[in-house]
Amino acid sequence: MENISMNPNIIKDYEKRIIAAQQKVNYYKKLVNTYSLSRLGAFLLFVLVVVLCAIDNQYILLEVSTFLFIVLFGWLVSKQSKYEVEKTFFQNLQTVNENEIANMLTRSNIYDNGQEYYNEKHYYTSDLDIFGQSSLFQLVNRAATPLGNEKLATWLNVPSVKELILKRQQSVQELGSKLDWKMDFQASILFAVKQEKNQLKQLFAYLRIATAIPGEKWLISYAKIAPWLLLASIVATVFYHNTGFLIVLIALINNRITSSKGEYIEKADLVAGKMGKVLGNYALIFSMIENENFESEHCNAIAERLKSKQNGSVSANIKTLSKLINKLNIRLNMVLGALFNMFLLWSVKQVIAIEIWKRNNQQSLEDAFEAVAEFEALLSIAGLYINYPDWCFPEIADGDGYTLTAAGIAHPLINSLTRVENDYELNDTLKIDIITGSNMAGKSTFLRTLGINTILALCGAPVCAKSMRVSVMTIISYMRIKDSLNESTSTFKAELDRLQMLLGAVGGDEKVYFLIDEMLRGTNSVDKYKGSKAVIEQLIRKRGVGLVATHDLQIALLEEKYPDYVRNFYFDIQVKDGEMLFDYKIKHGECKTFNASLLLKQIGIDVDAD
Repeated sequence: MENISMNPNIIKDYEKRIIAAQQKVNYYKKLVNTYSLSRLGAFLLFVLVVVLCAIDNQYILLEVSTFLFIVLFGWLVSKQSKYEVEKTFFQNLQTVNENEIANMLTRSNIYDNGQEYYNEKHYYTSDLDIFGQSSLFQLVNRAATPLGNEKLATWLNVPSVKELILKRQQSVQELGSKLDWKMDFQASILFAVKQEKNQLKQLFAYLRIATAIPGEKWLISYAKIAPWLLLASIVATVFYHNTGFLIVLIALINNRITSSKGEYIEKADLVAGKMGKVLGNYALIFSMIENENFESEHCNAIAERLKSKQNGSVSANIKTLSKLINKLNIRLNMVLGALFNMFLLWSVKQVIAIEIWKRNNQQSLEDAFEAVAEFEALLSIAGLYINYPDWCFPEIADGDGYTLTAAGIAHPLINSLTRVENDYELNDTLKIDIITGSNMAGKSTFLRTLGINTILALCGAPVCAKSMRVSVMTIISYMRIKDSLNESTSTFKAELDRLQMLLGAVGGDEKVYFLIDEMLRGTNSVDKYKGSKAVIEQLIRKRGVGLVATHDLQIALLEEKYPDYVRNFYFDIQVKDGEMLFDYKIKHGECKTFNASLLLKQIGIDVDAD
């Protein structure tokens, strides 16, 4: 598939960002390698010192060397980890910029295509290609988190109210002007693409239940003095060689205490152990939102939800929890874990600190993560605003009637080099438009064009048109009706079920705009015409509004019977030298030229033969 819409300027901008990110990746990769070799060198030097001290019985030098090694090794690990984070960020930044270009050129996307939200029984998402492969969701989505995907899917599943649509439009325009921030945000949260979907839910459940560890008060006090006891023992050994057993005694006592609290340590590690680094990443995301200055009302309100917490900002609290979990994870390092637990009561100290954090942060964190999801959905829509500047933000119309007016409207999933723009006008009124035309002339595509752009418009996104005005209304489509072997449903029964759903929805309190493509295909031509005519007349009585595409010219005669309610439109063909030429342009009136005979002749069937 070629490009959807070309914007050479933004592509060049993405290419510059890719080059700059790659340079940073190379820089930090060298630093990471340098500190990795330094760690190896420090460890080998420490082993050499241990051997020499053992040979010469230099126990004091061994103790000092061990202490210095712990400090040095910890510092080297810290520096390497810092540069690893920077390298990963710029790798992700390169990836998200490359993805924007690929998405514009080929519609591919590293983010989820929304297949899990595909539902054939939904009002319109199946017929209008909202979810799944080569869908609108695949074009739009830039959400890395499961909650972000769910948020965007909800926006595309249900139309929003006018006030919220207008707020989102303002937010999208503001975020579109913050391209640096947008791409940094996407790079920083890209880790969540591979995150287990239930991981956060399990963490929330764990954090909501604080546990009192037996003997917690004295353990807190002892953990504070444990390092000093170790230092005192080392000093004593310097002056009194026969006191070296104190170090061994402290190590045995601390090891016993740590073992006795193993149940609590293992539980914390099982649920939260894998989340230390992830929470640290989320803390950065929260911080990016908290520290950014937003002018739009909607963005500012979302950001405030992260700042106005009882115990400080969300980013600060999450960062604290992340550090505690990461400190607990030091126990997984065989060398440092053993030393820290024996001499600093390390694991017990961190588990107690985590439980205290849980008690002091009982407020739900779900709202904070919902705020991140909201930004992900807004940034997804902002991508359309940035990448396709020829698109427009629609005006949301008021009025008792229905409005769906557009100039230069086209299908956003069709290549910009081949798609055809059309104009359409339904201005604060009640109408049913009958569209007749030849096979492959563009009827179905036009219905989908109006439908998919309306879905974009009513979630706050720009639309693929020069201008558009639209009422807040629910789309109901009747297009790809299929049988179901699993449900023992024939095509005709499936059509009847869809019609029943449509007729039940029309005439209610909410505005419903229907898109019907060739009604009652599962029956004979006589019943098809009679049934289609009866359905349309019932829709007229219910004051229904929408489009009906059909090959049956008799349906177009309803304009004569209901001149104030029914309008006729058509798509036609031009036949030159036996070749069919399509312009895919909608016109007023009913179609006079059909192409079925020509198409059959092309495959060797002469319909005029006796």
